Formats: sequence, C-alpha cells, structure tokens
Amino acid sequence: MAAVTGEVSWFCCGSAWGPCASTGRGACGTCTSGNYQHAWPNASAACLAITRPDTCGTSLSRRTCGFVHYTTNLCNGARVGTSIADCGPQTDLFCGERACCGSSCGTNRIIDLTPAAYSAIASLSTGLRPCSVDSV
Repeated sequence: MAAVTGEVSWFCCGSAWGPCASTGRGACGTCTSGNYQHAWPNASAACLAITRPDTCGTSLSRRTCGFVHYTTNLCNGARVGTSIADCGPQTDLFCGERACCGSSCGTNRIIDLTPAAYSAIASLSTGLRPCSVDSV
C-alpha cells in the first residue's frame, strides 16, 4: 500500500480508558480505547458504503479486521503501528476539512486512532493532525 496523506483523529471504544467512558467494541468486536488500534473507512463493503472516502476524492485500499497500518504525525514525525478494530471515520462528513501545522497539511479524515494510539503520536487535546498512513 502506497502512503496516503490526510487527517488523523481519535475515538473511544470498548472499556473505559483515559477520557473515554465504556462504549461498544467496534465493528470487529475487539476495539478497546487503551489498545493501539484504529478505525479504517474501507474495512468492508458495508463500511465503505457508510464512510464514502471516494466522495472526497480519497481512494483507500480494502483492509479488514486486524490489518496493521502505521500512522505518522506530519507535525512531529512520531509514528505508531495499530490494527484495524472498527469502521470509520465517516470521511464523507468531513470532505475538504484540513488540518495543518506549519507547512504540513492533511485533507479529509482517513483514520481514527484509539486514544492510547493517538496519544503516542500527539496530545489528545489536538483532536486532529495531518498524517501519512502506510502498511510498511
């Protein structure tokens, strides 16, 4: 998979952790906020029908539960490996949204990390960061 540039955000799932209350376990049934996991917009045909990154001009490979992606924060170069545990983010709701730090920018939400994973590359208070996602 070639690297894809966009925005990274974070979401809560599973048992309570940090800022998160207990919630559902995600589309894969394994999601936990305290684990290094993520939601991917093309985790299944049903997921892609909801998230529709293509309507924003973003093409994302089909990757299913457990697949590992590596997300790099373009603001500081920090990188984290996470496995797919849910469907999301709903990219089509954020078409054209842009996050920047200096001259590094990302457009359209392409990956949601659990709070544990996001906090490994950025402060949760930032909410969104420009990122690069790959599988190497």
